[in-house]
Amino acid sequence: MHYTGTIWRPPYEAASFLVEVTAGCTHHKCKFCTLYNDLPFKFKMSPMEDIECDLQEVKRAVKGLSSGREQRVFLTGANPFVLSYDKLAAIAELIHKYLPSVKSIGSFARITDISSKTDKELAKLRALGYGGLTIGIETGDDEALRFMNKGYTSADIIEQCQRLDSADIHYSFFYLVSISGAGRGEIGAKLTADLCNQLHPTLIGANMITIYPDSELYAEIQHGNWQEEGELEKYKEIRTLIDNLKIPTIFAAMGASNAYQFHGHLPKDKKKLLSFLDKIIGTVSEEELQRYRRSVHHL
Repeated sequence: MHYTGTIWRPPYEAASFLVEVTAGCTHHKCKFCTLYNDLPFKFKMSPMEDIECDLQEVKRAVKGLSSGREQRVFLTGANPFVLSYDKLAAIAELIHKYLPSVKSIGSFARITDISSKTDKELAKLRALGYGGLTIGIETGDDEALRFMNKGYTSADIIEQCQRLDSADIHYSFFYLVSISGAGRGEIGAKLTADLCNQLHPTLIGANMITIYPDSELYAEIQHGNWQEEGELEKYKEIRTLIDNLKIPTIFAAMGASNAYQFHGHLPKDKKKLLSFLDKIIGTVSEEELQRYRRSVHHL
């Protein structure tokens, strides 16, 4: 398989085949992000011959696997959905050629990747199997989006995800706890809930901000331009987000950035999740949570 650098995938894509079609991030300007700093380039697409070769390898491997596992392919890279319709269609055709049992194709995506495609192209991509995109919206707080240089606004998130809804392309969100900074977490959580309540994310995944010295955000902190929330404040922020969500969705905090991992279906499990968070807030010390944060040497 042709893999470049560290390969990132959502926790819920553990059973998917991971096929690299891009490496790096087209944006690569978010102040908090260090995920692709190990690459000597910003972004590149894999040659089609490499993609085809990898799919041939997956086909050979499938013969030794139980049925069902080969039903989904996850395209790796920070935002493979940025590729043109023609390139994404060609990749899908190769996938279906070598893995005819595949039912869906997922990837990470940026909001700006959606806006570059027409409604007709989105509908065609859905017909080719694209669905289950993972989008790092991070927050619905425009002040935080601007400061962190995400490259889009909350209005853009709503507009483009409503287009995905219209095309029946399912998607999940990553929410970045503490992106709004100390004292603004619950404000950001309420703004994000207001945004999500207008959309249909299959899952909202919470990840707690973890700041590393090679990030631009670390330099902003050193200059006094931004302050991170305390660890207990982060849990209060998550609680506020869950409490204000009114849509049916899965809420999950499953990544390594979370000292306590949990998930549940909303609205059915809302009381259970809020009770779990109240227990953390009421019984776990800030010092214990800080020790965990310092132990997360790499995401």
